[in-house]
Amino acid sequence: MKLFMVDPDKCKLDGICIDECPMGIIEYKNKNSLPTPTEDANELCIKCGHCVTVCPEGAFFHSSMTPEQCPPVHREWFLDPERVEHFLRSRRSIRTYKNRTVDRDTLSRLIGIARFAPSGHNLQPVRWLIIYDSNEVRQLTGLTMEWIHHMLKEKAEVAKKLHMDRVLADWEAGIDRICRGGPHVIIAHAPKEEQTAPAACTIALTYLELAAPSFGLGACWAGYFNIAANVWPPMRKVIGLPEGHMSFGTMIVGFPKYKYHRLPIRNEARITWR
Repeated sequence: MKLFMVDPDKCKLDGICIDECPMGIIEYKNKNSLPTPTEDANELCIKCGHCVTVCPEGAFFHSSMTPEQCPPVHREWFLDPERVEHFLRSRRSIRTYKNRTVDRDTLSRLIGIARFAPSGHNLQPVRWLIIYDSNEVRQLTGLTMEWIHHMLKEKAEVAKKLHMDRVLADWEAGIDRICRGGPHVIIAHAPKEEQTAPAACTIALTYLELAAPSFGLGACWAGYFNIAANVWPPMRKVIGLPEGHMSFGTMIVGFPKYKYHRLPIRNEARITWR
């Protein structure tokens, strides 16, 4: 099958697909021709789907997707600026969780949303590891604490700047500041040599965190856990990421124990106009 085909009965020759193609690989061969791929189109196409989804007539068929495979945009579902602001400002990092597991289908749906986050060149490098068993979460939390203890012993100045002394004291008092008692941990990992991976994983996890409340869930970044997952050999061994991969972000997920009732204030935006 060719890279793409255009239905001559539907195409209005409006050139929208040509204007919107991020790689510039769609063209008119002559004034009255249908849109056609450039000579290097197969090599350069990133399969983003812009051509298919931007066509108002449903005339564009890409080898990787058809108009029928792409759900319609429901403009009546769009949020106005006030609702968008409220939605984003109401996001909270959840640090206390109910003693309740989340079913696997819900976590799969949550990641199913997060996978639509943008990535450089549409490479979609993010891979997901769900530490589902709460006992394994506690085991990995313990290994993270081993790393923190090591840091306080070998690199005390750095460790104290990261408040690891307080984390350790709380741990010894029975308070978990690593995974906060959350039932599940989700790791976004990718090949460590992939240049787009850090941003792609961060954005995907942000999508996941923003989507979580729609399922009645809360989430929180697990920074200590994530560092230990990459640098502490016992932790790396248990997690067992594929060879050459590293964790670019870790998220705790579970049912929030409490609800928030107000939107906190933040610093004014620091803007420079040029």
